[in-house]
Amino acid sequence: MKPLFEIAMDVRWGDMDAFNHVNNASYLRYVEEARVAWFKTLTPDWANVDCAPILAAATVNYRRPIGWPERLRVSLLAARVGCKSLTLEHRIESATQDGLRYADGQAVMVWVDRSGASIPLPEAVRTACA
Repeated sequence: MKPLFEIAMDVRWGDMDAFNHVNNASYLRYVEEARVAWFKTLTPDWANVDCAPILAAATVNYRRPIGWPERLRVSLLAARVGCKSLTLEHRIESATQDGLRYADGQAVMVWVDRSGASIPLPEAVRTACA
């Protein structure tokens, strides 16, 4: 399956923990950063005054520890497109060593209006995932 979006990013020294590898919470931050960058490519007002995506669920399969320094490639793939939600698969891999996967998993995004009620996916998201 071809990725919807890929972004490269560097591991920051501050992402490291006392065991000298990237803290588990940073993996979710990398994926979040990739999602936001992807949303911004779809439409500049991806989180406007009327609606915004929220994270409904997330899974991460930690395949191996990430060290520092390292350059990462985070990929997003459409796993399921629903009426009001989108399930994105994510992969965190080394951008410098082919085939080296650090983590993978899924995130379920739901679009809501400012009252918190779910709404249909924006057309830009549907088109990008088609």
